Amino acid sequence: MTKTRARLYGQLAPEGWVKFGLSPTNKLICLLILLAALTAIIETEASVRDTAPFLFNTLEACFAIIFTIEYLARIYAAGENPKYGGIAGRLRYMLSWWALVDLLAILPFFLGFLAINNAFLLRLLRIVRLLRLSRLGRFSQAWSALAEAVKARMYELLLSLGLAGLLLLFSSACLYAVEAAHQPEAFGSVPRALWWSIATLTTVGYGDVTPITAWGKLFAGVTAIAGIGLIAMPTGILAAACSNAFQKKNAKEGQ
Repeated sequence: MTKTRARLYGQLAPEGWVKFGLSPTNKLICLLILLAALTAIIETEASVRDTAPFLFNTLEACFAIIFTIEYLARIYAAGENPKYGGIAGRLRYMLSWWALVDLLAILPFFLGFLAINNAFLLRLLRIVRLLRLSRLGRFSQAWSALAEAVKARMYELLLSLGLAGLLLLFSSACLYAVEAAHQPEAFGSVPRALWWSIATLTTVGYGDVTPITAWGKLFAGVTAIAGIGLIAMPTGILAAACSNAFQKKNAKEGQ
């Protein structure tokens, strides 16, 4: 049993595979994840789904069975890691991030039986199945580099988000003050004006709501210009942090 568990650990855990790249089993799992996500996407098209409902149901059942077996095998193989030894360790593994992602990937199939008479819930579960794609992050070294970059620049990112929130509130209040009398439906309150501020600050600019007064247009211009800088700020922070993280990683591998 110990040898079997050790083989499973080497095949399923990226850190347990001593050779370069992914193990054959994990490569197959990556392929199945992509196929399962593609099936879930195609199935949302009613004209395609209705032509072969049995095929889609069969494929989903096969994917669910395979991923369930994989999930149980990962729990069993986790015992090879000293951190997850014993029953308490297995429970700790089941509450870890990637184990929870694995569980969320297979739950929609079993919950789907409860949504037979609920069209909205069934559609929601079909979309939730796309969470399987997030499981690919386990096999990507870039994922850990991104997580490290976000953690290293958390203070700067929170600061930029805070500035964006203040600008949203300020611009909404200004537009409410100068436009409420002229456009009560769009700017009759600060929460109503907030929609315009979000669309403008993110440079989306749907154009469904626009100020018509001179002061309103002035505040709109200031908000739009400030929005460009604020949206670019976290992008620059993350880009610099990711570059540093990859440089550190390459330096370690070169040693």
